[in-house]
Amino acid sequence: MTLRHPRLPRACGVFVLALPWLWLAGCSSAPPRQAAEPLSAVAVPAALSEEQSQAVTVYALGLVGTPYRYGGNTPDSGFDCSGLIRHVYGLQAGLPAPRTVAQLQGWGHAVPIEALRTGDLVLFSKGGAPSHAGIYVGEGRFVHAPSTGGQVRLDRLKSGYWAQQQVAIRRP
Repeated sequence: MTLRHPRLPRACGVFVLALPWLWLAGCSSAPPRQAAEPLSAVAVPAALSEEQSQAVTVYALGLVGTPYRYGGNTPDSGFDCSGLIRHVYGLQAGLPAPRTVAQLQGWGHAVPIEALRTGDLVLFSKGGAPSHAGIYVGEGRFVHAPSTGGQVRLDRLKSGYWAQQQVAIRRP
């Protein structure tokens, strides 16, 4: 039995079936795995649905340019890094994120770097406890509130300062 829409040419049906695989292949930012391992080996439970993950990502990107403020947790007052995360996840996913970076270290589930996806948290450290956090938005980039005098911005995980940090991934 052939499954195709009666009004679409056969080539369109093949393209439509292949499209999700092409999209996934084109969006992958993780390096290819060295050893063949089953996909379930990197499966990580998540409270965040795919729709919520997309909503978190889009909303976080929309906050780029908001002023930094230590202890800030709203777009009107400004954000520090954990305030940004708490605001975004609370508003877009209904998940009450912890208020400090130290508490974020234990929130959700640890994720191996090869399983990183949009909506995941990235926590940075210089070898000890994490001191900074952001929201991964895809293509090797994350949104975060970096420092006093700055603004919420989009940076690359592999750029300058951030590439020198140890990164832990958490999935709410």
